[in-house]
Amino acid sequence: MTKAPFLALGAAALALAGCNKAADNTTAPSNAGAAAPAAAVAPPAGKDWTQVVSATPEGGFVMGNPNAKVKVVEYLSLTCPHCKEFEEKGFPKLRDEYVKKGTVSLEARNYVRDFVDMTATLVSRCGGADPYFPMTQQVFEQQSQIFDKLQAIAPAEQQRLQGLSPAEQFKAVAALTGIDQFAKQRGIPQAKLDACLSDKSAVDKLVDMQQKANTMQIPGTPTFFINGQMLENVGTWEQLEPKLKAAGA
Repeated sequence: MTKAPFLALGAAALALAGCNKAADNTTAPSNAGAAAPAAAVAPPAGKDWTQVVSATPEGGFVMGNPNAKVKVVEYLSLTCPHCKEFEEKGFPKLRDEYVKKGTVSLEARNYVRDFVDMTATLVSRCGGADPYFPMTQQVFEQQSQIFDKLQAIAPAEQQRLQGLSPAEQFKAVAALTGIDQFAKQRGIPQAKLDACLSDKSAVDKLVDMQQKANTMQIPGTPTFFINGQMLENVGTWEQLEPKLKAAGA
């Protein structure tokens, strides 16, 4: 793997606000023609559907009933403010009102935009499927603090980072932005953290997922699909929920 395969640190900081112009359109679509809502589906014994999480062949993680009538895929970036907004306002409602009912499944696919994003994403995926969604939610909660620490990195240190190997970059960025402490506070010991940040196969999987998303010409993050169809100009909960209802969720 070549050195510094993602955006330079300064460029990453400048690009943070531009993750998806579509999300700025807050007009909610009409709910005309909505299908009749599907009946709730009983979850496995001792669980609810939000506790059923597994890895997918595409590299994402899916929460909910694998046979749900409505299958939602979200492409997200951990350094995208619009994704953070959806995580705060939309994800809890999607999870609690639809996925828990068993009529909707949610697959999250990471769209990594820069090496800060890659660092945080490797940490969010470090524990595998079960903790992935809570870890992702908690990274978004820390996004502003990560940005503040990122902006405070001196130009000389930014330059030094550009000369490091990818694994060394991820470890350095984790230390400089507090992502390493975030991981340790959530039960990831240093040895496991180092292993996750040095995992070339995990990096390759994320790069491959991003490249495949590019071939589908996703316009930015967040981007949503319902039952394989990409939704245009949908980046907020107010825009997504009518689409779910129209699909019979």
